[in-house]
Amino acid sequence: MRNITLTQALVLDAASCALFFALCVGATATVAGLLGLPTTIVAAAGWICLPVAALLAFLAYRPSRPLLAVVVAGNAGWVLASLAVWLLHLDALTGLGHAVIIAQAIVVELFVILEWRGLKALGARPSAA
Repeated sequence: MRNITLTQALVLDAASCALFFALCVGATATVAGLLGLPTTIVAAAGWICLPVAALLAFLAYRPSRPLLAVVVAGNAGWVLASLAVWLLHLDALTGLGHAVIIAQAIVVELFVILEWRGLKALGARPSAA
């Protein structure tokens, strides 16, 4: 995990968001049925990921401390929201639903760690004057 650069983390995060968008919006009812979640939650999660994927792709090529701080906070919020969804729908979730919600929360938390490290490293760089 130490060898992953900020750019690589942002590209991977953007790609995962784009995939999540495509699955959750393109196959809302199927995904909802497989996971045991309401379609509104699945669709909302997908639509949230679309602008986030675009922002992450932009940041991969033009890092900005303020925007990266928003991404780190947003990803941390996503992890908390995922845990809330998991707890609120505990009885309705399928086995796959439990696995997907927990696995994606862990992956997003890894992105939080990698992007936080990148944010700190951006702050340590001397300014170009």
